[in-house]
Amino acid sequence: MSTIVCFPVHRQRSEIKRCAGNLDKLHGEAASRYWKEEMRRLGSRMSSIGMDEAEVSRQALLFTGAVMEELQRAYAERALQQIDNK
Repeated sequence: MSTIVCFPVHRQRSEIKRCAGNLDKLHGEAASRYWKEEMRRLGSRMSSIGMDEAEVSRQALLFTGAVMEELQRAYAERALQQIDNK
């Protein structure tokens, strides 16, 4: 039996930035639908390569944290720019 090693999703900067950028433009139910679909795709992709359910859940949680950190960083950067522009 071979072991499949997947690059950790919480380190995939382009995916994190893409999701955070999309979420930043959405609000309420639209943001919720978008995130549920992203999580469904992520889970499906990882399951299709043989990752067990526990690891899929762990990777999804880590990815969620990374996206939330990216959103916070972007908000802080915009806030600082607004202060500098005053």
